[in-house]
Parts: sequence; structure tokens; C-alpha cells
Amino acid sequence: MASETAGGTTLEVLRRLESGPRGLTETEAAARLLTHGENTLPDRHTPSWPRRCAHALRDPFTAVLLCLGLVSAAVASWGTAVVILALVAVSCVLRASGEHRADRSMAALRELVAGTATVLRRDDAREPPRAREVPVTELVPGDVLRLGPGDLIAADVRLLRARGLAVYQGALTGESAPVGKTAVEVPGEGTAGGGPGDGGADGSGAVSSSGGDALSPAVGEAAADGSGGPGGNPFEAPHLCFQGSAVARGTATAVVVATGGGTRFAAAHRQPATRLGGGAFDRSVQGISWVLIRFMLLTPPLVLMANAALRGRGLETLPFAVAVAVGLTPEMLPVIVTTCLARGAALLARTHGVIVKRLPALHDLGAVDVLCVDKTGTLTQDRPVVERALDPAGRDDPEVLRWAAVGAWWTLQLAELPAPDALDEALLEAAGPVGEEYDGVDAVPFDPVRRFSTAVVRGSLGRHTVVVTGAAEAVVERCTTEPGERDRLLALAAREADAGLRVLAVATADRPAGAPGPPGTRGLTLRGLVTFRDALAPTAAEALRGLADRGVTVKVLTGDHPATAARACRELGLDPGEVRTAAAQPADPEAAGEATVVARCTPEDKARIVAALRAAGHTVGFLGDGVNDVAALRVADVGLAPRSAVGVARESADVVLAEKDLRAIGHAITAGRHASGNIASYLRVTLSSNLGNVVAMLAAGLLLPFLPMLPAQVLAQNLCFDAAQLAFAHDRPGAAALRGPAVLRPRSFLRFVTGFGLLNAVADLATFAVLAFALDGPDAVDDEAVFHSAWFTENLLTQALVMLLLRTGRRDGASRTPGPVSLAAAGLAAVGLLLPPSPLGTALGMTALPAAYYLLPAVVLGLYVLALTAARARQGRRQP
Repeated sequence: MASETAGGTTLEVLRRLESGPRGLTETEAAARLLTHGENTLPDRHTPSWPRRCAHALRDPFTAVLLCLGLVSAAVASWGTAVVILALVAVSCVLRASGEHRADRSMAALRELVAGTATVLRRDDAREPPRAREVPVTELVPGDVLRLGPGDLIAADVRLLRARGLAVYQGALTGESAPVGKTAVEVPGEGTAGGGPGDGGADGSGAVSSSGGDALSPAVGEAAADGSGGPGGNPFEAPHLCFQGSAVARGTATAVVVATGGGTRFAAAHRQPATRLGGGAFDRSVQGISWVLIRFMLLTPPLVLMANAALRGRGLETLPFAVAVAVGLTPEMLPVIVTTCLARGAALLARTHGVIVKRLPALHDLGAVDVLCVDKTGTLTQDRPVVERALDPAGRDDPEVLRWAAVGAWWTLQLAELPAPDALDEALLEAAGPVGEEYDGVDAVPFDPVRRFSTAVVRGSLGRHTVVVTGAAEAVVERCTTEPGERDRLLALAAREADAGLRVLAVATADRPAGAPGPPGTRGLTLRGLVTFRDALAPTAAEALRGLADRGVTVKVLTGDHPATAARACRELGLDPGEVRTAAAQPADPEAAGEATVVARCTPEDKARIVAALRAAGHTVGFLGDGVNDVAALRVADVGLAPRSAVGVARESADVVLAEKDLRAIGHAITAGRHASGNIASYLRVTLSSNLGNVVAMLAAGLLLPFLPMLPAQVLAQNLCFDAAQLAFAHDRPGAAALRGPAVLRPRSFLRFVTGFGLLNAVADLATFAVLAFALDGPDAVDDEAVFHSAWFTENLLTQALVMLLLRTGRRDGASRTPGPVSLAAAGLAAVGLLLPPSPLGTALGMTALPAAYYLLPAVVLGLYVLALTAARARQGRRQP
């Protein structure tokens, strides 16, 4: 474990690891990789097939089916027991195979976002160390890491140096706030500022923290052996960081003490992992499922009591009662859910580079109705562009832009900046090739305290021109102005800033070549103002329109100035409404969702607003890419991050995008709604049909002198229907399913199922009446085989019609080419017509029907189609 290796002084730890502050050589690292293995967690994602099948039994519907099968076997109803147990076996195998395919797909997708770490390595022992990026899987004990903000800590480490370091370790401790860490040397471990004999982490002997907080001796002594702080908690050890943590702020150098299965994270990983709660769609399905299970468990005793009281039949009706209960079970639900989600995730990765790390998140994507985004990099590009150049009177003047570009050019040439300033790049891009016509003399770069930069170029003979650019207040203060002119110029700058523009003031002065003193301090002449706007993301406007068409409300949570955020929204066609600052955002969850733009947001503000939106009943997606977005990513129903995000943000997200592009989110939401729509279609069709059949069977069982259908026939019919409905996993719902969030409202859904189920029951009872009285008179019911065969056929034909007419968005999804559901419905109808006269039908107790028996039931089916179509039309475009 990490604590065992990390105990003792820093010098002792490095000696124990046979390493030093300069890191390992490539040869040593390769040898240790062979000895210790790759830095990966113990594989618990590939259980055996028997274990997968056993896990499938935890599904409530499958468990109820198994119990019903065992009850049938207990009363020696072997045919019923065999069919039920076959259904259980098929369900388990299909679900296990679906999970196996999903695991393989997810393993391949995770490799696309595999992280790297910065280590100090040497080609040989004589060369100085060089920082290099290596895959985290290649880290070994003794490697020296460099850590910075946003880095994931990929192994258990002991700090050698730290400056202002704080880490998120909620993955191990559940703490949401970052925890301060320091490379403190406590009394008894060595000299506090000393280090190993071969020098500190920087080769100077300074191993102790150069910026960490001092700790009390009590904490230090508790952590001296690596056991942690008070109470022996290793996560309180100030000098240890653990795999699964992430750097919130600060920098550090650390030595790896444990990798792979030896880390604390691996120990926690070996414990059963449970995910609390669930998405909106999952909660709705679970609510519906438990209502059905209660009804299923009540059905057998009700059938037994009714038959015993009215017909004098006792336990001999138990197999029939069990078969009726099985008929109500959507036993293919786990298979449909797994297949839909796995196919949707694989399609997103293949076509749009979107990686769904947690399969249930695809459900939640389909249910998202509020998407929270930042402005910079999402709605706008991370660069400014010049909007206008104004003279002091507020008129357009290109000369102002030219002088600003001259100052930018020579500041870049003479000030030795590590990287060009974004505003300077925008000035040079807008002004073109300027500045080279002058000879540069000197330059002082922009300073956040002075708030301006200065460049000096040669002017006329013996003269220099000083060019000063910077914040309006700082530059105007140094200009020579008439009384009242200063306030007017500042008001002009404030007006431009209130319009959402950045403002740069430009001033010049003519000086003798030998004038002493710092250039450009006083006596300047204001040339004017240059304004900048944020360059809009080229695809943002189109993506926002697409999200609005899908019923998704976009909210902008940004740290920028309110006017800047509002201007970007207006230019993209998004009405910002009343722009609020985070400090003014109300605490009431209902009121929290009113503002479209919330400016001046801190990381805590973003997480608070997302939580308030969820409390108000919204399903919230959050797009973020920085350390400051981690808290909100974890609070949201669905956290989204681009592949270029910092490691901790990418790991905290449920969905990883190829780029920070709202169009990719639109594609992901569409895929989520496709998957959820197919699952809703399956539930709608199977429950409506099954409920109608169960009600009809219960009524017929009390009205007829014999069972309306033999148990084996009920189960065979159920098996055929289940097999046909697997086609829903491959269906493409129509446009109606994509217009709004895919949320199942249990009450509305159960009303839908009950209404169409009773309509189906009426059709079944009408078929009974036709079979009993309309053909050969009351004695026709004496031929049980004919009755069973006719109703078996009518049931499968009815179920085929329901598959076609109750699909999600079927009218908008009509196509010239038959889809998988249409083909499956046709196959189901063919089985209904051909099975009774076949040898298998004979074995099930059925027989061929006279031609006349197809005519009047066909009339009943025709009337049923008309009634079903009319009822469906009344639903309009509302989906339960």
C-alpha cells in the first residue's frame, strides 16, 4: 500500500524506492514496468458468462418470472415450468450478451481518452532529467511526477515540493471541497527544509514545501509513518496524494510510491460499487415496473379464488394463473434497454466522436431540457477581434488602429514576451503589415498594476514617438486634456464597454531622443479608442437553433462581464433577457431557472445554479472543460466535457466530446432520445397488449366452461411476441420523438397503457362473442381446440397491429422501405396464421381453422384498427 512505502522521511522514501529527485532512467523505468506491471486498476469489468447471467436475475421482472417457473414446477405443471424457465434463460443470455458487447465497446472508447502524466526521465544516469509525457499506464514506483492545475493524479505519490497545492479527493473520501497538501517534513523525519543527500527536487536540496501551509506537530507526527492524520486516516496525511485525486490549484513535484493494484484507489475499487439514485428516465421506468410487479403478484391468487368460487376449479387452474401473470411481464425490458443504449453509444462514437462513458447517461441525455454552458470557447472562440477604431469624438478613425498596431508590433519585438497577447494579435490581424516602417527603440510590456504597455519608435530627426495602449482609465489619466474632457472620454469608453465590447485606449507623445525618465508617463495625447468583440464560434448559432427545436433551453453561466455575455448571446440569436450576476441569483429553485445569462460566476456559483435547476424539476446537462467546472459537472444530471478539457474535468464528465461544439451535444441528445423513444415504444406496445390480453383472459376464464387458452399456448404466444419486440432496439423513432425531452411520466404513461389495454380487451372479448355465437351458435364453444386456435391467431394479429400503430412518432417516421418493426410485425402475423395448423401447433393443442373462422374475426380486427387509430389520433403529438 502507499502508506507502507511512503512512511518515513523523504530521504528514506527515496532510498527505499531506489530513486531520487531527478527521477529514473528509461532503462530503470522499463525494468520496473516488467516487475510491477502496468498502472491499471484490477480488471473487474469482464465477469464470466455464468456470472453475467446470474446478475441478470437481479432484474425484478426476471426474478418474478423465475419464481413463477419454480411454482409451476412445484405443482408438477412441467410444460408451463419449462416454457417459463426457457423465457428466463433467453432473457438472461440476451442481456448478458448485450452487456458483454457494451463492455467491449466501452473499453475501446475509453482508450480514446486515456491520460498521460509528466515525468522526469533520463536516457542514462549521466544525463540531466527531462520532463516528458508518458501514458499513465507506464508509471512505475520511483517515477518523479510534475503536477499542475487540472492534472489527474494517476498513482499514489509522496510530495517532494509543493506550492499552493490543493487536490480534489472526493472520489476516495466524498469531500466536495479541495484539500490542501504540502511537502512538510515533520519533527523526527529529518530537517525541515533539508532533503536527500543528492539534493532537493530541483537539485538544490530544497525538498520541503516552498508554498504549502505549515501543519501542527500533532498532525505531522500522526502522518510520519504514512498512516495519515488524527485517527490514522491516510487521506489526511498532508504529504501524500492518491490515485483518483485531481489537482485543483497549485503545483508540485512528487515521487510515485504505488501503482496499479497497490494504490488506495484500487483497494476502494475492489469493493462493490453502487450508484445512488438514477436519471429521470430510469426513475420513471422503475416506478412503472414496480406497479406492474405488484399487479403480477396479485394475479395468480385472484384467478384461483375466482375460479374456485364461480367454476369450482381449484389448483388445476394454477398453471393458467401463472401463465396469465407471465403474460403481463415485459421480460425483454432489460435486453431492450441494454441493446438500445449500447447501440446508441457505439453510433455516437463512430459518427461524431462522442464517447458515452456511463451508458445510463444516454437516457439522461434524452431527457435533458436545460443545458448550461460557458461563453468562452462554446458560444465564442477564445480570441478577440477588432470591432471599431474611434477618435476622441467617437467617429471612426483608422489612424487610431494603425498606432495601436505599431505599439503592439514593437512590444512583441522588443519586450521578449513568452507568448503574444490576444489583443495584440487581433490588432495586427486587423491593421495588416504595419510597424516595420519605424525603427523600434524600447518597449515595456503590459503590466496588470500599471494597466498599460509602452513602445518607443524613432520619429523625425532627433525625436522619438511614444505609443501607449491600455485600459481607458489608466491611459486617459496620463493625457493632457481640457477641463471636463476627461470625464467625457471615460464616459465614451464606458458606453462601449456597456455594449459588451472590450476597450483599449491609444495615446502618443513626441519626445526628444535624449529625454530622461520612463517613457510615456505623462503629457500624452489621446488618439482614440479601439474596441474588441469576442469572435463567435462559427457553428454556435446553428447549434443553438437546433437545441431550441429539440426543446432544450440553453443557459449561459460565465465569469465574464454581463454586457459582454449578453452581446454574444444577441449576436447568436439567443435572447439574453435580464442578465443577472451570480451574487443576485435568487436561492428559490423556481426562480433560479428564469435567467438565461448569469455572469460573474465562480465555480461554486455554477454548481449552486445547476443544483437549483435540478431541484426545480429540470433534467440538466452541463458543459465544462476547466478545473473550475468540476463541481458543476458532478452536480448535473449529465456532465459533458470536450476531449481537450483538463484531465479532472474530462474524468468527471459522463460524456466526452471530440470538440467543444454544441452541435455534438445536439447529436448526443438526439441519440439519447432515439434510445429512450425505442424503450418507451417497447413499454407502450407490450404493456398495452399484455394488459388487454390479461383482462380478456380473466373475463373469459370466468365466462367460459373451459380455459380460454391452455397455459402452454399462453406462454408460446408470449414468447413469439417477445421475440418480435426485439426489433424495437433497432427502430428509428420519427421526428415527434425528438421534439421534446424523453421523459416517461408514470401517471400519464399508466393512463395510456390502461386506456389502450382496455381497448385491446374489448377487441378480444368481441372475438369471443363472434366465436361463441356468430358462427355456429352457442354450441360452437364446445370445440376447445378451434376456440384456442382462433384466439391464438387473433391475439398475435392484434399484437402485430399494436406494434405498428403505437410506435413512437410512427406517423413522422413513415418510410417507403419497411423498417425492422414493420418486418417483425409481419413475421408475428405470419406465425399467428401458420402456427396453429402446423405440427408444433398440434403439439400445443391447436388445430387448423375452417376458412369461415377467419372472416368475422377479420371484421372485428378491422373495427379494432379504426378504433385504435382514432384513439391514437386523440393523443396528438403527446407521448406519455
